[in-house]
Amino acid sequence: MKFYSLNNIAPDVSFKEAVINGIAPDKGLYFPRSITSLPDTFWSDIEFLEDQDIAFKAISQFVEDSLSKEELKSILKKVLDFPFPIIELDDHTSILELFHGPTLAFKDVGARFMANCLGIFSKGQNTEVTVLVATSGDTGGAVANGFIGVPGVKVVILYPSGKVSDIQERQLTTLGQNISALEVNGTFDDCQAMVKEAFLDKEITQQRKLTSANSINVARWLPQMLYYILAYKTLKKKNLPIVFSVPSGNFGNICAGMVAHRLGMPVKQFIAATNSNDTVPNYLNTRTYLPKKSVPTISNAMDVGDPSNFIRIDTLYQKSFDLLSNHLSSYSFNDDQTKKAILEVYNNYNYVMDPHGAVGFLGLKEYQKDYPETLGVFLETAHPVKFLSVVEETLNIKIPLPTEIEKLLHKEKVSIKIDKYEELKKYLLRDK
Repeated sequence: MKFYSLNNIAPDVSFKEAVINGIAPDKGLYFPRSITSLPDTFWSDIEFLEDQDIAFKAISQFVEDSLSKEELKSILKKVLDFPFPIIELDDHTSILELFHGPTLAFKDVGARFMANCLGIFSKGQNTEVTVLVATSGDTGGAVANGFIGVPGVKVVILYPSGKVSDIQERQLTTLGQNISALEVNGTFDDCQAMVKEAFLDKEITQQRKLTSANSINVARWLPQMLYYILAYKTLKKKNLPIVFSVPSGNFGNICAGMVAHRLGMPVKQFIAATNSNDTVPNYLNTRTYLPKKSVPTISNAMDVGDPSNFIRIDTLYQKSFDLLSNHLSSYSFNDDQTKKAILEVYNNYNYVMDPHGAVGFLGLKEYQKDYPETLGVFLETAHPVKFLSVVEETLNIKIPLPTEIEKLLHKEKVSIKIDKYEELKKYLLRDK
């Protein structure tokens, strides 16, 4: 399998090279040169297969030139060692819970997969690799946890000051060791712009090997297809057309689900549910793609005005608006609607959603107004405790803290405050 740049100037690379590079020299995201569907028998017999075998068969074609079968199986065993339960609310509404990993967020899958890959790729190398990553919330904690103590790897995380929850901030600022946190006076888009600029800055790249652990990195992005496929394994017996409603910010998660669809997974529709950062819903309504500056919301991990992964989605559907709109619906919801949904689901089902899951629920219900006979699955991408103040104020209840979160509250936050790119550059060069 070769990966090419979506800017179509840089040379094709292997999976290993794409992971280490993060982004192509021509600023483009890497994308598989081809995607081969899995045999029909894989999907018809999936309920009889073990989860590890399913994962191995699904992702093998993308990594086979860079990882041996034994290495891939070992990685998947470490990555998929926690459950992805499906909670049924009613006959046509289910929740795919993705917060049972070590940092209580869906990004644990991709972050652990990438960390294990990079650990293998860096063995025997004399050059330290620096993972440079921007986070709007959960990416930072998942990356920090996945990479902590990995030999030959240093992690530098940029996050927007005051725009992540207290628990999210503690997850990325309290680990120490090979993890550093830079607190940016700005938005997530500002953080992401700094990361992209650093990758293109020859003064930095000549002295330091950079890679990214955002969903722009193929090793972070692609493994997310696995929980969609494992969910299909569970839901197949219901014999109803399945739709996935995905809380969407940078659009890497939903794009990975669409790759699973390209592999042959039967899905009627994907729903990109966004908060007030409505670039994609507006595009599907107007046919005009206009990125905008992000605005802060209570579902902060989706506060992205210019989603990097949308170009991958567009490529999957041959840059055809009609083809894309046949497979993707998208709706936007504000904070008041989000809070009302949290309260509605708690009152009706005694289930506590986080703000991101609530946006996913709203997107599903909006779609099902026209397609009520579908089996709707919305993704709960983070444990509600990570957004404690919003959820507790909305529901007027106290949420018990998981043990791993209680431990964080007693650790000291360590971060370096920066305002502009030059300060990031100075840090990277000084810290070499």
